Amino acid sequence: MFRHWVCAGAFLATLPLANAALKIASALAVIEWAPEQIAKEDFYNGSVSIVDGGVPSLFSDTSVDLASNAETQSLRNYASHKNLRIIYTIAEVPYRIIAYKNKVKTATDLKGKRIGAIASTSSAYFVNRYMESVGLKSSDYTLVSGNTCTAEPCGSRTLPAMLTGGQIDAIGFWEPVIEIASRSIGPSNAIIFSNFTVYREIFSLHTTTEKLNNPAKRKEIVEFIRALEKATKLFRDEPEKVYARAAKAVKVKEDLLRAVWDHHFWPGTIPADLLEVLTEEDKFIARTENRAAMSQSTLKGMIDTSILDEVRGTKS
Repeated sequence: MFRHWVCAGAFLATLPLANAALKIASALAVIEWAPEQIAKEDFYNGSVSIVDGGVPSLFSDTSVDLASNAETQSLRNYASHKNLRIIYTIAEVPYRIIAYKNKVKTATDLKGKRIGAIASTSSAYFVNRYMESVGLKSSDYTLVSGNTCTAEPCGSRTLPAMLTGGQIDAIGFWEPVIEIASRSIGPSNAIIFSNFTVYREIFSLHTTTEKLNNPAKRKEIVEFIRALEKATKLFRDEPEKVYARAAKAVKVKEDLLRAVWDHHFWPGTIPADLLEVLTEEDKFIARTENRAAMSQSTLKGMIDTSILDEVRGTKS
């Protein structure tokens, strides 16, 4: 009888909990994740918890079902976790470089300069790509690490403070750090460089094959993406309805969010050129991690359109 109880208990343990919450790990300090909060509050009928984290959380905490990050983190984690999948792109964001215009007249004047970014993130890759686009090699400038800042006053080791204090000559980063830096040095003193065709962050929602292959969990993911579709549409078409709530979610002032809003795009899809972007970017990531670059055929396995196909009724 005891053996039968144990077997029954083991069987029940494998069943999904009826009221289990969908757990999402996101980079909560960036604007790009905000549609997830609106999807949770307005459009998703189930239970959702959103915690600070990102793609690595999928592998350090098995209770995490979805994770959002830039494509840089997708590549860093896919190299050792081939069960990682990109299922939906929330935002695309062109990054910017800011410097004092009395020190830098053109982008090539960044040669020999100290540029603030964070190693192993999309900011470092952006700086590399942009500098290459104007004919400068990584040996032509110095990358200096610093911390982010989303509200003034910024601490001494943050990038805006390092720029005003003279520890660095420029910053290459995501928002709202560049906008804060511009306000810190005075917009009339700033020169800004950007090129969407050279680099834009592709901020996506990720999961694992294990989650996708679990019927109950897959259904929850499909329903959350349906909700996220509605949220990203609001961000695209009716931003006045979400400015205040997005600012609250990200913990930035609303005027700051509005100032950088036009640097954010909300496609709510999987970009047609995603595979090409990943293939080119992994060459850089591989060099920094001292490994071989992954082939395009290998990287193709990270992109899974099946959830989006289900959501939009295009599944064959």
